Amino acid sequence: MSEGSHISVLLDEVVEAIDPKPGDVVIDGTFGAGGYSRAFLERGAEVIGLDRDPRVEPHADALVKAFPGRFRLVRSQFSRLDEVMEDLGGGKVDGVTLDIGVSSMQIDEAERGFSFMRDGPLDMRMGAEGPTAADLVNDTPENDLSRLFWKYGEERAARRIAHVLARRRAEQRFERTLDLAETVEKAVGGRRGAPVHPATRVFQALRIAVNDELGELESGLVAAEKVLKPGGRLAVVTFHSLEDRIVKGFFAERGRLKPAGSRHLPPVQQGPEPTFELLFKGHREPSHAEQAANPRARSAKLRAARRTDAQAWRAAA
Repeated sequence: MSEGSHISVLLDEVVEAIDPKPGDVVIDGTFGAGGYSRAFLERGAEVIGLDRDPRVEPHADALVKAFPGRFRLVRSQFSRLDEVMEDLGGGKVDGVTLDIGVSSMQIDEAERGFSFMRDGPLDMRMGAEGPTAADLVNDTPENDLSRLFWKYGEERAARRIAHVLARRRAEQRFERTLDLAETVEKAVGGRRGAPVHPATRVFQALRIAVNDELGELESGLVAAEKVLKPGGRLAVVTFHSLEDRIVKGFFAERGRLKPAGSRHLPPVQQGPEPTFELLFKGHREPSHAEQAANPRARSAKLRAARRTDAQAWRAAA
């Protein structure tokens, strides 16, 4: 979740897409600072917030006090939201929202290791488990590191950067964010007037790999399909092309039209019934005013769809 000063990106557009009403149950799968949750609660809905980051709990406590009996936080990855609902009794919900990526809280805290602009330990974990970014940078074979930078960061200089990092780590391991950022900058020959820092794509790739963000997104979309009522709404905000392709592809697949067939051809075998219908064509982006007020919103895209009454697709489908 990317927020400037903890202001949720595309807030009005997400609320319009989810359209929460009194008595509705909505899952905020990426709770963060609670911007979406608060907006849903103010519209009268009950909200279940999910987040794997223990540092969001003060924001959750504030909503528990402000909206007694209508909000709860569950410490979980959003990819498990269907399991969470099973644990809570197995009910269906009226809305699910997912805001993919890293939050401003995480970026602004140097000790989390997400930022190449602030010195801190090279960590990048959204939770508290698993390998850190330092583990990946220092222990991943050079060729695999290059593929990681290309696949998750779409970094054109991936091979050169991986080679420089491999040579450097043989002499001294990477432990700090600014050390890595400066080494990447030297590897590509400096900024040369580039509008973004040369380490941007490398840090993105490491963060995605450390937190399995794309796998989380794919699993989260499938989980949302399972828990939404007919007519329930799914709204997803993404911040780069890798995420947006996954969401776009999921809605295209799950919303496909049944083959019409032809009297001149053998019957066409029909696949599963469509489980989603788009709420609007394509995607929506932040207004110029929002982008000016919150530069982190510039790359955001919102896609949203309404659940049909068809059964959720089986995993094999």
